[in-house]
Formats: sequence, C-alpha cells, structure tokens
Amino acid sequence: MRERQRYEEVYQRTYVDLVRFVVRRGHPADQAEDVVAEAFVVAWQRLKDLPGDLGEARAWLFGITRRLLLAKQRADNRGQALSVRIAGAAATDGRTLEHDDLVATSVDLAQAWTRLSAIHQEALSLSVWDGLTGAQAAQVLGISSVAFRIRLSRARRLLKNHLGSAAESSAAESSHMPASSEKGYV
Repeated sequence: MRERQRYEEVYQRTYVDLVRFVVRRGHPADQAEDVVAEAFVVAWQRLKDLPGDLGEARAWLFGITRRLLLAKQRADNRGQALSVRIAGAAATDGRTLEHDDLVATSVDLAQAWTRLSAIHQEALSLSVWDGLTGAQAAQVLGISSVAFRIRLSRARRLLKNHLGSAAESSAAESSHMPASSEKGYV
C-alpha cells in the first residue's frame, strides 16, 4: 500500500508538468495526455524503480516521457520533435501590435532558437522551462552531470551569440533605411 501512495503522490505532483513538457515539444494536448498516461503506465510497471525523492522521481518520469516521445517520433517518421513557436502567429496574421520592441525581440529569439541544434534546445528547455536541476536534467538525457553542464553552457553561449547577430543585423537594416525626407515625403 505504501508504494501505491507514493505513486499517487508522484502522479499528482508531476502529471501537469509532464503534459506541459510534451505540449512544448509540439504535440496537441490530447496527444500529450496519452503520452503522459503511457509514461505513468511504465512507472507503475516499474514501481520498484521509482525513486523515493520527489525531485528524483520527477526527473525519472521526464526521462521516461522523453524516451516515449523519441520512440513516437521514430514511429511516426516526423521531423524535428522540438520547436518553439514564439510570436509566430502574431508575426504572420497581419495584426498591428502595440509593443513593437517586444515583438522584435520575440522574433529574434525565435530565429535564434531555430538556429540551435536539437541537443542545445533540449538542454535549455530542461533547465529553463522544466525547472530541472543539472543533475536531474542529466538523468533525463542519460548523460553525466558534468556533460550536461558543458552542454548547457554551450547552448547558452550559442543562443547569446545568435541573439547578438540578430540584433546586429536588425540595427544594420534600420541604419540603411532611408528617412522619410529622403524619399520625398515631408
């Protein structure tokens, strides 16, 4: 009975986070719930392997869920499973937005994000959005903590560099735009 209570506690405290984890990787909410349900079936079948610490159990379930997603991706022969859609709809639907700088930053971030490899995207996602510690994220990925810290450091550096190059190109484009008086407008 003790194992069942522990399982139920982990379920209650982890379910929503796992659904968000799957949705952020581009799956609709109903499919995300199916993947998470499958992860909890695996956890139930491997109940003796479920870590006692809630944080470790959470990381363990993120790892199971991640492996299920990778298996689903291979089975469905889909392209890249990780993607971030920041301001995509707002940038393409023709609406006038009040916060142009925020939109420009979001677009720059989206472009910089797509330039990262899936490995670097995942390191940042696990750390920033999923709130996992370095050790927990390393466990999810099946690598050492040191390897994860190096991967995360590289991902941060690359994202910063990509954001810097996007800002530089935006500044260069705006400096080459003619002023309204140069076009003949008053």
